[in-house]
Amino acid sequence: MRNLYQLLPTFLAIVALALTPCHAKENHPVEGPLNPFLGEAKLDIQQVHKGGRFPNVVVAMDGSILAVWNGVIVKRSEDGGDTWGEAISVGKGFMGGGVTVNERNGEIIAFVEERHPPATQALYHSTDHGKTWAKLDAAIKPDSKDNLPSFHMNEHGITLRHGENAGRLIRASRWYAGQNHRSKWPQHYTNAMYSDDGGKTWSTSEPFPAKGTGEATLAELSDGRVYYNTRRHWAEEGANPRRRWHAWSEDGGVTWKDFSICEILPDGPQSTNYGCMAGLTRLAVKGRDIVLYCNCDSAGGRDKGTVWASFDGGRTWPVKRLVQKGRFAYSSMTSGRPGTKTEGLIYIHYEGGGGSAVARFNLAWVLDGSKTGNGEIPDWLNE
Repeated sequence: MRNLYQLLPTFLAIVALALTPCHAKENHPVEGPLNPFLGEAKLDIQQVHKGGRFPNVVVAMDGSILAVWNGVIVKRSEDGGDTWGEAISVGKGFMGGGVTVNERNGEIIAFVEERHPPATQALYHSTDHGKTWAKLDAAIKPDSKDNLPSFHMNEHGITLRHGENAGRLIRASRWYAGQNHRSKWPQHYTNAMYSDDGGKTWSTSEPFPAKGTGEATLAELSDGRVYYNTRRHWAEEGANPRRRWHAWSEDGGVTWKDFSICEILPDGPQSTNYGCMAGLTRLAVKGRDIVLYCNCDSAGGRDKGTVWASFDGGRTWPVKRLVQKGRFAYSSMTSGRPGTKTEGLIYIHYEGGGGSAVARFNLAWVLDGSKTGNGEIPDWLNE
């Protein structure tokens, strides 16, 4: 009898594992070594969706790539991006951006709005790596100005991995001031939504410290700080709305500091102040702050899609490389996961070619690009 009692904890653990949803069995590390991103330089591009607009891209915990599109559908790749499955419906509505993988349990959350915001909002979630979706009952709290955030059309969200806020879900969001009209632009601002209970309730951060902003990106650095980078379609006299604006957070994305213009990074075509949604990701490399940014790098027109690399958490961007000469408008970018078929790869899902395309490449390919004069490529890349 005594031996049976001693075996009981082991028996209960086995039962619990058997009853756990399949997504929780994925035990791949969320960060790994640098080497898989190096080696032989590679780039390939595939058309994925036809027609429509509004991309997001994330990698599920099992390594499946989700190219989320339009309002709202997703195509999945289970082989690292070699092939893509049929379109899957997430939910009826308008693409809200900010698709977020919960790295604690494998769930994926998608944000949908009824139409171009401000509009009725809904959250959907998948517990099988994006194969099926269901509505998620969630509550969203307003910011300190009593304004509820809009979803559209920000970069994907992330799970914080480091420090006292590890496990927090966070995604960029915005406030439209009633409508997306030129007269309202001076009141617009971006912010972030975050959840500490797996997506059931969401709080809203303090506003990003600049008006006229919208469609932002964010990434967590290795020390737990959050890097925030945003489009800006209006700026007060003397400021430049044609380059990106950025700041950092030391409290898990609640408040923002060290706000400044990022002169090296363009905010869309330089013939207009209107800007363009951009992609951003930190590579899943342990202890290194390699952050990549993508946008069009053109004097006029949304084309010449280009990726920039930073090795100091967004302070400097010493190298860039052209991805696509032709049409390249809204874009989203993510890093492959260690231990899966996506390891060592980077993915950009962008508007181009009469629909959407996915570019797949590695850091070695980026490093063969052009030096920008903004900082130096570190020696540790060659170690």
